[in-house]
Amino acid sequence: MLKKVKHHSLKKHTEKNLTERDISQRNTSLKYLGFLVDEAFFDDFEMLYEFGRELGLQRKDVKLFTFVETRRKIPSLRQNQITNKEFTWRGEIHNQNAQEFLDFPFDVLIGFYKEKHRFLSAMVAQSKAKFKVGFNDADERLFDLLITVDLQQPEVFKSEVKKYLKIFKKID
Repeated sequence: MLKKVKHHSLKKHTEKNLTERDISQRNTSLKYLGFLVDEAFFDDFEMLYEFGRELGLQRKDVKLFTFVETRRKIPSLRQNQITNKEFTWRGEIHNQNAQEFLDFPFDVLIGFYKEKHRFLSAMVAQSKAKFKVGFNDADERLFDLLITVDLQQPEVFKSEVKKYLKIFKKID
């Protein structure tokens, strides 16, 4: 029962954030890159930092935030991680690091997850990123660009994203 209420609240928060989105800065060039990643699906984070370097960014200008369904019992020093338990039944996020990540005005935010994902979609909707990129069957209302690629093939992912960032004049 509580799970249904939480999912309904997430949906309402997502709808509200979609209507309040500021798209006036959508065409700025790439200086800061953010990734929202589903750890159940992908965990090669070094590849994402390397991709940022290939785009001409320094490591400090590439930020990564991940979602895991439930935290493992093993202690972790990772601070840029959120679980479904950190979303209240009202759909609000109770994770200071996540809030800071979402409030940062990334020039490009890449939602690195497949299909529709309630928690990550709510985070994408809440993000202050100027331009948002998603993949394969994601909610098209959340993203400025949807690309259909197999995210398990990093070279194809990289070349497609680069191609579109050049078309949109985000990179040279």
